[in-house]
Order: sequence, then structure tokens, then C-alpha cells
Amino acid sequence: MGRTAIWMRAVSLLVIVLLTMPMATMAQNDGNERENFSKEQLAQLLAPIALYPDELIAQILMASTYPLEIVMADRWARQHKELQGEELARALEEQTWDPSVKSLVNFPSVLAMLSEKLDLTTKLGDAFLQQKQDVMDTIQELRRRAAAAGNLKTTSEQKVVVEKETIVIEPVTPDVVYVPIYDPFVVYGPWWYPAYPPFYFYPAPSVVFTFGFGITLGWPWGYAWGGCDWRHRDIIININRNLAFNRFIDRARYIRRFEERRIVGPTGRGVWAHNPVHRRGVAYVNRATAQRFGQMPARAIENRREVRGFGSAGRFAPLPRAVSPPPQPRGGGAREGVSVPRTERRGIRVERGEVSRPATPGPRRESVFTGRFGQGEQVRRSSERGRASFGRGGFPRGFSQPRGGGGRGFERRR
Repeated sequence: MGRTAIWMRAVSLLVIVLLTMPMATMAQNDGNERENFSKEQLAQLLAPIALYPDELIAQILMASTYPLEIVMADRWARQHKELQGEELARALEEQTWDPSVKSLVNFPSVLAMLSEKLDLTTKLGDAFLQQKQDVMDTIQELRRRAAAAGNLKTTSEQKVVVEKETIVIEPVTPDVVYVPIYDPFVVYGPWWYPAYPPFYFYPAPSVVFTFGFGITLGWPWGYAWGGCDWRHRDIIININRNLAFNRFIDRARYIRRFEERRIVGPTGRGVWAHNPVHRRGVAYVNRATAQRFGQMPARAIENRREVRGFGSAGRFAPLPRAVSPPPQPRGGGAREGVSVPRTERRGIRVERGEVSRPATPGPRRESVFTGRFGQGEQVRRSSERGRASFGRGGFPRGFSQPRGGGGRGFERRR
């Protein structure tokens, strides 16, 4: 056997193998890979917040899954800057946002940052819902790189605790939290994904790492029930946490609601789970995530909007012009999809599949179709004139004789 024949047989075998592979499975896997966030994308997305204190980053991760409520809370906080103390606590309890969103009212700069960079916030929430463990692992990797570069250490503002391969960041004073401000492109050392430079939530600072003003935890922080469980890569919930910050919270009501969803037990403790009610209709990007929370994926929603006549810009697109005849006089008329009597009154004509009526109708004619019985000769003549008005072939263009025969009328072709 010649070398050419061997190559031809090998190519034929390869073609047969490729054709027999399950193409649907290949397409599905390719789609899932495109929907998941890569390591490079997660590092790019999480770099601006990975060095925040644990409790604050837990609130951000939970709240980012409710982007619309973040915008609502930010606008509400801007409009009610005068509220302080008990007035703020009472007003905040009346809001229907998720507790994690309410807790961020205590950090107006962080809340404004998440609201203004809504595209990044939405991606952050989608990543946390789809790949929670990968998100938590990426945060720890970023912290280790910052520590190795000498830019993450214990200071007078925060305490950095290293437990094996886990880095915990806590405030030195429990009731005062300092939000770090840093350049994510520099603080971690030379960035290892040059094709995926880190995002900026804040404008790039003039120094590598610094702190803003310390935030004295107040009434909104009473809703900060989440904390990082780095061992299990989860967010833990304790509704009875931070009791001293807000005594106006009806915690028993929240415990009952969380118990109904099987998130916490009678003690108010458990593992956080996303509540699609607070998503307020914002589409999930990942198909599996959308199905898990009982929503159609974003692509399917867009397709459905196109079918319903909405363009990609969200504006209503005009539908194709449909044939819809004007109201007919009493005693008969033409409607789309309904048989029309072949004998019509004078002054009503059929053109191009439409029934139109002139401004000045002709004299009224008595026939069997008007509800009155006239003389037989008059009925016969009017019937012949009506048939002749339809043109050659006996039917107007766009209409045909009914399938059932009978000769009583005609129907529009579909």
C-alpha cells in the first residue's frame, strides 16, 4: 500500500470520527465555556475590592446580585442625606431592599461606586452566582500577591491575619471601618494578565495604597448579617449579628422569611442564598443560573422582545401593516378571516384585500342581506352586479372560494 493511500485512509477515518461525535454536546459545552468567567476575567473584576475588610466585601458580593436595588438605594441615600439616627433607622426599615443592600447605605462612597459602575457591579454579581468558589479563591489569590508585594499588612486601620493559605482582613476597632484606596494595577506587583488589566472603581490614586476616612458604623450596619467563610468558600448569615447598631429592625420577621426559604434556622444562622425576588427582573446572563432561579436567560428574553415588536434599543418597533377593514354597517360586513357575503351594498368595494367605504354611501338597497325582503328580481340584479364588481375570475385579488363550497361567499387567502 502506497504512502498516499495510507494518508487518504487516515483522513477518511478522522472525518468519520468527527461526524459521529455528538455535535449537540459539543455546542452545549462551548456555550457553557463562553458563559463562565475565566481566571483572567475574575482577577480583572475582583482586583478593585479584594483588599476590602471581610465583612464589607461579604456585603458587596451579596448586594451585587441585586444591581437594581443598589441603584435605588444610592438614589434614596442621596435624596435623604438629612436623615440621621432614629429617623434614618425607621426610614430604612420601611424599604423593601435586601438587607445586604441596606447595609451599604452606611458606606455612601462604596454604594455610589457600585451604582455608577453598574456594568461592573452586574458582572460581579453574575460571577458570584455562577462561580462562587472561584470568586472566593480569586480574592485569596489577589490578597496573597498583594502581601508578597509588601502592600498588604497590619496597620493602625486594619488587621491582617494569615491562617495557613487564608488571609483575613479585619478592622482594628470593631465599630470603625476604613475603606482602602489603592491602585489595583500596582498594588499586586507586576500584573500577570496583561491582556486583562484590572478595572478601576475609583479614579486611579496617586499612591499605591492608602485609606480613606474611617466609617463609624451606624444604624444601617445593623443589616450587615453576612460574613466570609473562607474554609467552605461561602457567605454565612447571622441575623442576630450587630444587634447594638440598630434596635428598630424587626429581626423576628426576617428570621421567619429566611426560615421559609430554608436559609436559616430558629437561631437566625445559616448559609446565604440568593433571593430572585430582589433581582427585580434583571436578567441572568448564565443559562444555568437563569433556570436555577426560574428565569429565562437574557438571550431568550431579547428574542422574545423582538417577537413582541421591540427593537434592540428597547423601543417599540412597528409591526407589518395588517389588513383590518373599517367598521361595517349594521346587517353585514367584512372582517379578516371571516366569510364575506358576495352581495354587498352599493358604495362598499373590495380592493387589494381591503374593504373600504367612500365618504358618501349610495342609496340604501333592500335585500335579504339588509334584514328586509324585497322583490325577487331586485335581489337577483343586485347579486349579479355584486359578482361583476369583483372582476374577472369572480373573486378579488387575495381572496378565494371557501373550501367547503356552497357559493355563499369568499375567504381571504392565507
